[in-house]
Amino acid sequence: MHNDGPIVIDSHQGSNPGTRIFRITGPLTLSNVFGFQNALRNVDVPALAILDLTSVPYMDSAGMGAVVNYYTHCQRKGTRMIVAGVNSRARELFVLTKVHTIIPMTASIAEAEALS
Repeated sequence: MHNDGPIVIDSHQGSNPGTRIFRITGPLTLSNVFGFQNALRNVDVPALAILDLTSVPYMDSAGMGAVVNYYTHCQRKGTRMIVAGVNSRARELFVLTKVHTIIPMTASIAEAEALS
């Protein structure tokens, strides 16, 4: 069983105009999913949103649901969204739920920015 620690979301401009990088640190689980959603929704929608999950050690189904929900929000606003830096454990959840076939994923932020 994982201990749900706090989640920190840092939002900053990417190297390309219109790119916003959301660096998530901590487990993305039911206990902190609402803070995650609020942090993403309280920022103007960019042309490209990159979710950096490099520092997310664990994600449960509620966390996955929040990622999918933000992806849907981006689609409605005409924004591209890419997930970067997913560790092997979280990647298993993306594959198991087949979300990896819908949401573009890259190994790093640099790779994601190169796609813009």
